[in-house]
Amino acid sequence: MQTIEKLCAKRNIRLTPQRKTVIQLMLNADKAMSAYDLLDQLKEIEPQAKPPTIYRALDFLIEQGFVHKVESINCYIICPHFDDPSHISILFICDKCQSIIEEHSPIIEAQLQSLAQKNMFIIQHSVLEIHGTCQHCANQIVGQ
Repeated sequence: MQTIEKLCAKRNIRLTPQRKTVIQLMLNADKAMSAYDLLDQLKEIEPQAKPPTIYRALDFLIEQGFVHKVESINCYIICPHFDDPSHISILFICDKCQSIIEEHSPIIEAQLQSLAQKNMFIIQHSVLEIHGTCQHCANQIVGQ
């Protein structure tokens, strides 16, 4: 949380109490969460919180690169590379347990940037989502 607060100060952006609470909830969860799961937890702290409250906070956190939206399963995760908001994230999503592992590959990022330049396209935000089975779930299947 201290790193996020320092980055906000460095970027001259405001980390409101609600934004801070939402990111703290996500850090504590250590897993992907839907907006409504976050809203339910936020309501325990701020009973007046409504869906727009959580979506505004999430939009800000995504814009700053602190959080990723996992489009294919409609949830949000903390980004471990939040000091570089323009990086390209590669998310490995387990279809069995819904765990998500984020990786970053300079080689893949360079290839995507090259393709974008070739097509006169500017990448502003990119998250690659790859579905499959994590090692833990694969071991359970083999052990059956």
